[in-house]
Amino acid sequence: MTPKRPVRAGALPKPVESAERASPDPNALYAALDLGTNSCRMLIARPNGAQFTVVDSFSKSVQLGEGLESTGCLSRAAMHRTVQALKVCQSKLKRHKVTKMRLVATEACRRAHNARQFLQQARRETGLQLEIITPEEEARLAVVSCAPLVSARTQQLLVVDIGGGSTELVWIDLAQVPRRERSRAIMRLHQGFTPRGPRLRYPPAKVVDWISVPLGVATLREQFSDVEDDSARFALMSWFFEENLAEFAPYAREQARQGFQIVGTSGTVTTVAASHLGLKRYDRTKVDGLRMNSDQINKVIDNYLALGPDGRRKDPRIGNDRQTLIMSGAAILQALLRCWPTDRLSVADRGLREGLLYAQMSADGVLKDSETV
Repeated sequence: MTPKRPVRAGALPKPVESAERASPDPNALYAALDLGTNSCRMLIARPNGAQFTVVDSFSKSVQLGEGLESTGCLSRAAMHRTVQALKVCQSKLKRHKVTKMRLVATEACRRAHNARQFLQQARRETGLQLEIITPEEEARLAVVSCAPLVSARTQQLLVVDIGGGSTELVWIDLAQVPRRERSRAIMRLHQGFTPRGPRLRYPPAKVVDWISVPLGVATLREQFSDVEDDSARFALMSWFFEENLAEFAPYAREQARQGFQIVGTSGTVTTVAASHLGLKRYDRTKVDGLRMNSDQINKVIDNYLALGPDGRRKDPRIGNDRQTLIMSGAAILQALLRCWPTDRLSVADRGLREGLLYAQMSADGVLKDSETV
């Protein structure tokens, strides 16, 4: 499959807004569920100023996309695993009496021939109605979730969301946005990549280009599963991913390090960060927002290769379930660093779920300064 991108960067669905908005309940709970190619994850949160406080969460590796590359369909076993996870989510939603929610599915369901039948089965067995979102919306929500991590000094921003079945890249020009407004300008992109509404006192964040590459940690690994040598497989995956960036407009441009920032959101990026810090147990407060440079990231990846499959299984930061996927994710990350070496890569332990929550709360006007965000 070829990467997906619109004819122009702003070709996104318009957000749906009700004609009349009831008075928002500042204590209402909101939920966001992200069903990806590899994982089923959900957050339940309450608005808290300009942010939100997580009340409950759920995360389970369901491997929904297992075998999808070869068959084009979701397997019975994968669907069964996923429905069981959705039942847990449903029980949490019911226990917390959540009525405001958005439940979405991404690349595996976008590609599977039997996705509609699966979603119907999930609704029958759990009562949850999931919607399949486009790559464009997935990219937009990932960008919104990372807004708080963008430096006021950043002029050119690349947001990378490495998923199980696809990788979204969004390039944003912030050079004309006043420093103190840059985070807000990015948050405003939840309305779409093309500015709408009343004119602002300053230029908006400009989306130069975006792309959705149909290669994530699971699908990229599956394409090279027949390569037995660990190092050779890693090199092939990395170069193959880079070939898929050829249609991304900023790919051919040389970028200065000064004023350029990459924000990476994925399990791959957070695992690499935990390895760099030498954490024995994962600690989100130490990982989210951490800045790493190219040399530090490459050192971690080189160590992963030196460990080999057995060593990675024994590493507490990786483990048996993730040891194969971490290398395909690292291959993607290293390809990006070859294209855009940087001393300002920010690690984001956040993503689609957080973007869904921000978008819902902002639309309801329950976030502080939501009218200006």
